[in-house]
Amino acid sequence: MSSDITVPRPRAHPSARPAVDWRLRFAALCLVWGFSFLLIKVGTGGFAPFQVTLGRLVFGTAVLAAAMVVRRERLPRGARTWAHLAVAGFLLNALPFSLFAYAELTIPSTLAGICNATSPLWGMVLSCVALSEDRPTRLRVAGLGIGFLGVLTVLGVWHGFDGLDATGTALALLASLSYPVGWIYVRRTLAGSGPSHLSLTGAQLLLATAQLAVVTPLFTTFPERFPAVPLLAVAALGALGTGLAVLIQYGLVAEVGPTTAQMVTYFIPVIATAAGVALLGESLTWSTPVGALIVLAGAGLTQARPGGGRGRAAGSRVRLRGSEPPGAERAHAGQRSEKARSGSA
Repeated sequence: MSSDITVPRPRAHPSARPAVDWRLRFAALCLVWGFSFLLIKVGTGGFAPFQVTLGRLVFGTAVLAAAMVVRRERLPRGARTWAHLAVAGFLLNALPFSLFAYAELTIPSTLAGICNATSPLWGMVLSCVALSEDRPTRLRVAGLGIGFLGVLTVLGVWHGFDGLDATGTALALLASLSYPVGWIYVRRTLAGSGPSHLSLTGAQLLLATAQLAVVTPLFTTFPERFPAVPLLAVAALGALGTGLAVLIQYGLVAEVGPTTAQMVTYFIPVIATAAGVALLGESLTWSTPVGALIVLAGAGLTQARPGGGRGRAAGSRVRLRGSEPPGAERAHAGQRSEKARSGSA
């Protein structure tokens, strides 16, 4: 689901024209991250949550490793950098990926996708506390309040949360909280690092994979069989949603800028909901899509910045998230620079 590494914004080569139009790549990124929650649900139907996360990271790391070989990139050097990347890998990959996998044992993929959209709301609160230069405006505070009302709408608070699995929902919300915690950590420790974004992200995913490789055998037993559909779901989740998505996102940021690229955040819960209902037969009440729209409206307001010049100046630095959904792919709510969401989930 992810890395968030601050790197200099790449300079586009005037003669280098991508073979695929950026709009098609943008749509592909929305679909990949939107379907990540469905893939998690399918994967946990055949494997334990930790096994789904481990497989996701293995396939995602393999894609980035192949890209590094093709581009002749090397892994970063320095024990300090690797230590920070280990923490980033835990907060942005190992922890949220695992939490979402466990959450979807008891909640629908549609709800998980909507919970993921609360990351910008958490991010605004945390950034105001942890980043002294980032102060809330009335508009952003209003966005936070609106987003909170949207979450209550999704959860159906007027029904007393009847029929809602509290544990699974809490795990999904904690996963969404983990992303901005990781973003802030990365900003304070790895911003302006020398290695390329691909090198840093590849190392981060490698370390997250190592963490899951240690933890998974302690809490699960080796699968007796490998059912085809869940296995393909895990492979697609890793190769597409955690590997290829990072490469697509970085290309979009380089071509159209982080402001446009981060708009993918607002399509993810819509696609996750549509996929869950259409393909998995998950139930949908009116409060779910209405609440999701309110959450997205609030998240959009938390991204508001006064004036237009600041955003252009901030474009000299780019933030890249390599996952999920999940995640993020998904947009950072608490930093002055413009952001691009990579995954969510």
